[in-house]
Amino acid sequence: MRGGSGTLASVCALSGGIAALAIACGARTELGAPIPGDAGHDADAAEDALDDLPNIDEFVDAPTPTDCPDAGATLIYVISSENGLFSFYPPTLAFTKIGNITCPDAQGTPYSMAVNRLGIAYSVFTDGTLWQIDTANADCVPTPYVPSPQGTPFFNFGMGYAGDQTSESLYVADANFNVNSLGLATIDTKLFQRSFIADFQPELPRCELTGTGDGRLFAFCLFTSGSGSEIAEIDRKTAKVIAVNQLAVGESNDAFAYAFWGGEFWIFSGPGGSTTVTEYNPGTKSETAVATFGQTIVGAGVSTCAPQ
Repeated sequence: MRGGSGTLASVCALSGGIAALAIACGARTELGAPIPGDAGHDADAAEDALDDLPNIDEFVDAPTPTDCPDAGATLIYVISSENGLFSFYPPTLAFTKIGNITCPDAQGTPYSMAVNRLGIAYSVFTDGTLWQIDTANADCVPTPYVPSPQGTPFFNFGMGYAGDQTSESLYVADANFNVNSLGLATIDTKLFQRSFIADFQPELPRCELTGTGDGRLFAFCLFTSGSGSEIAEIDRKTAKVIAVNQLAVGESNDAFAYAFWGGEFWIFSGPGGSTTVTEYNPGTKSETAVATFGQTIVGAGVSTCAPQ
């Protein structure tokens, strides 16, 4: 069994690091009363099952999707609990501010974010609403997506795109505080309807998602107590967990987000007020803290055109 009562989580932002004031966090913190666990969602049993899975394979060169611009120019976009939208370019570790988002009549703050090949971002807020954000200028408009009622599955979720040569889909992972996730789904961003895929097998806790242009989907999760985290590869058709790598980065109450770029995972985590950027190479299993940032990053998104 992993150290602590390990589970996978997704961005959990705490205001000023005070757990009692937990606020918006992209697949990160609780909002209101958590959904009670049950015998079918035993975190320790899920951890034991995950321990038996193989490591994530190294990434190899894959064909670039046909509708992509130059992959090397692709940026990671991040959003903070302070409503800031920024780009991040891994080769230089540079953050560039795009602007402050102002979503009309929004009742919550950013919780998670994903970005498609056209540079359009979608961000779920702490009140369950889904917003469309322009990564060129931080303009924010509502979508017709109807949130799940608070206290039901998929009220909040981690999110990320995964695709192949011709298309990509927005995947979302149910997120609840300190209990296992209630599964994987997709959201159609034309009709703004959610379609359930399946429960994770084995179970996972709260997860953030990222994907690649060759169709691979990954979840990054913090353990529910203590320190440490995991990255799991997910079969996007069945929600089956097919590989897992264990990491040292992260504390259970951190805010966090992550994205895939250039064959590596870029993890943004911190207790609130600032963020540490960690570069993780799944081939060498090396974790390197490479930068810090002065806001609480709760969501990250990258096009599946990003370099493999």
